Amino acid sequence: MKNIILTIAVTLFVLPILAQTQTEKPIIDFAKIEHDFGTIYEGKKAEFDFVFTNKGNIPLVLTNVQPGCGCTTPEWPREPIMPGKQGKIKAIYDPGAYKGQFAKGITVNSNAANTPVQLIIKGDVKEIPKEKVSPVKIDVGGGF
Repeated sequence: MKNIILTIAVTLFVLPILAQTQTEKPIIDFAKIEHDFGTIYEGKKAEFDFVFTNKGNIPLVLTNVQPGCGCTTPEWPREPIMPGKQGKIKAIYDPGAYKGQFAKGITVNSNAANTPVQLIIKGDVKEIPKEKVSPVKIDVGGGF
């Protein structure tokens, strides 16, 4: 009988602590998780800032921000984002000599309850337009 009472007492004491610990996580809330650059040109980098807010009650820590390929470089804050504050992840896409449509993912890992979050950048890379060369008039003399 004492074991049953002890088990009930421990359960009633420990469960609220565990429940509180599990809910005490930040929540990362992005204003936008997908960005379309539209048309960009080969060899020209394109950048976009994904803005997020810590909607939780404890500091948010981004543990890793991983691009899907080498053509995308993310920059992110290494310091904790306090509750209610904002941060940003800069996505830099370098198409190099690539031409055509693209869609690239960036995986955001953190201590948030809703981790991981997948960000997407996309667009269409075109060849740089060639400048039209106007004909040059050459004066060879002779009065014509």
